[in-house]
This record gives sequence, structure tokens and C-alpha cells, in this order.
Amino acid sequence: MFTGLIEEIGSIRRIVTVPQGARLTISAREVLAGTRRGDSIAVNGACLTVVDVEPEALVAEVMAETLRVTTLGSLRVGDRVNLERALRLGERLGGHLVSGHIDGVGEIKSRRQVGIAWELTLAVPVGLERYIAPKGSLALDGTSLTVITVTGNQVTVGLIPHTARNTILGDKGPGDRVNIEVDLLARYLERLLNPPVEEPARQGLTLEFLASQGFLK
Repeated sequence: MFTGLIEEIGSIRRIVTVPQGARLTISAREVLAGTRRGDSIAVNGACLTVVDVEPEALVAEVMAETLRVTTLGSLRVGDRVNLERALRLGERLGGHLVSGHIDGVGEIKSRRQVGIAWELTLAVPVGLERYIAPKGSLALDGTSLTVITVTGNQVTVGLIPHTARNTILGDKGPGDRVNIEVDLLARYLERLLNPPVEEPARQGLTLEFLASQGFLK
């Protein structure tokens, strides 16, 4: 589990293709502190397992499915990546709960400066917008952001100067692709409210129950 607060920007030092996957060597410093083999680390929002720690670098394995459904499959040597170590229980949760399981890849359509901040508008995969709400949370390349607007499958988020400087999102513009993870609470709520038709009917969390408890007005 992660927070969406990027700790460091690393860079791809080496990519070794292996059967049905790849091994990434990522130059880093801060996230190496306390990191051991078997630990989890988010690379552009995708949860990977550290298989080796080298001087000023870590090595992570990526399965074929992850390469296929995230932007990690298009990484090249020298590319910069957002890095975050897994959350420790008892630490402050400054962003929002991020699982490191990417829901889809979006494309940035526009970038404009509004006051001190930057607003990015991106197209998300059709169907994913139902899990995104204005003023809700969204992780882009592992970065916890607040949603400004949702119009169809177009979503706008804001970057404060600190976020633009300390994540790779500050370099992103129209045409760039980003990993998307929606708020995990939205996924579980849909499952509870709209179980698959093949599942037997059961008592549980329903719209009627929420209304009876005063949650829906």
C-alpha cells in the first residue's frame, strides 16, 4: 500500500528483457534507505517487487501483464520515473490510499497554467470515468492528485508547483501517456452495490440500505 506522495524521481539505468517479462535497474538514492530484497516499490504507480539492491540503484522484475497494461512497457534507458516505498503502518497518510494496481492508461490532452498551478486534462479509458468524482482522489503515475472536473471521459487535475517540481508530471504534456489508479473505495463500492449477475442475491450494502441510514439524500 502506498500514499501517492512521490519520494524521489529515479531514472532507468538498464532494461533486461527476460521470457515473459523484464528486469529494470533504476538509479535511486532516497528510496534505497531501508529497502531490501522482497520489498514493494511503486514505479510510476505500479507496485513492483525489489529483487536486488545495488549501489545507488534497485532492480525490480516486471511481468508481461504489467508491461502490457501500464506505461512501463514503453520505458527506455534514461527515462525518469516516480518512486515511492510502501507505506509503513503508523506513518502519516498525506495523500490517499494507493494500491499500486493500475486501472488503465490515459492520455494527456491539454496542459495550462492557472495561477501558480498547472491543470492537466486527460482522456481516461471509457468506463473508468464512473469511478472518478470531482474533489475526489486520483493517482497519475503514482502521484496522489485531487480531481477538479469530470466531463465524459475527460478528467482535469491540478498540480501545485511542488508536485510539478518533484514528480515527472511536471514534464508531461499533450500526447503523453500516464498510469491511472482510481480511488480503491470506488471499486469496492461498485462491487457491493452492483454484484455480478451470476452471484446469488444476498443481504448487504445496497442503495436502499444506504438511504435508510441517511447516507443518501
